[in-house]
Amino acid sequence: MRIEEEAAPSAIAEQLGERLKQARLNADMTQIEVADHAGVSRKAVLNAEKGRAQLEIFIAILSALNLTHQLENFLPAQKISPIQLSKLRGRKRQRASGQRSSDEREPSEW
Repeated sequence: MRIEEEAAPSAIAEQLGERLKQARLNADMTQIEVADHAGVSRKAVLNAEKGRAQLEIFIAILSALNLTHQLENFLPAQKISPIQLSKLRGRKRQRASGQRSSDEREPSEW
C-alpha cells in the first residue's frame, strides 16, 4: 500500500500505524512485549498502531522492532538548497561602487 501525497494527515498516520502493526506481527511480538522493549505502555503501542502516537513513542517502538534504520527512508537527510546557502553566506556584491571624483579623494602624501 502506497501513501498518497494528497492524503489527509490523519489518513497517512493511520497507514503508518497499520505498517507498524504489521511489522510487530512480522517480528512475532505481542503489544506487551513491544511495550516492554520500548519502555512504553501497551496502550501507547495500541495507539501507535492506530496512527495516534507521539514521535518519541513511535521511534521507541521502531527501536524495539529493530527498525530505526528505516527512518532514513522515512525522512532522508536534507541538503541545503542553493537559495538557503546564499542566504546563509550573506549577500554578494552585485556591482562596484564606482570611482570617486578627484576632489573626493584624500590628498596624496607623495
